[in-house]
Amino acid sequence: MANTKTTTKKATKPVPAKSAVNKDEFAVIETGGKQYQVSVGDVLKVEKIKGDYKEGDSVVFDKVLLVDDGKDASIGMPYITGAKVEAELVEIGRLPKVTVIKYKAKSRYFKKRGHRQPFFKIKIISIK
Repeated sequence: MANTKTTTKKATKPVPAKSAVNKDEFAVIETGGKQYQVSVGDVLKVEKIKGDYKEGDSVVFDKVLLVDDGKDASIGMPYITGAKVEAELVEIGRLPKVTVIKYKAKSRYFKKRGHRQPFFKIKIISIK
């Protein structure tokens, strides 16, 4: 019999602190041809928005499809008039490169292209 020694380690993973924000309140917004479910305090990446924006600027989304405050839900047809979601622009960046290669055998046809999609990272401030 061989001597075997087993050791166990406990994972020391930091646990994120719970936010005091009411997560029952949320909205569904439309931007960049996509729909996002957002709550106050959420940070998410969205498609680049047309216009001259800088980091720290305020962005207002007026294409709100649904608002739920935990008690009552408002559903738009297609949008809710007067509803707005305010966000702060945290970061402007580009996603990792996607390489596209076109190749046809026996015809000496080869094309290689790269693309980096721009994005905005936003933090939701308020739902009105």
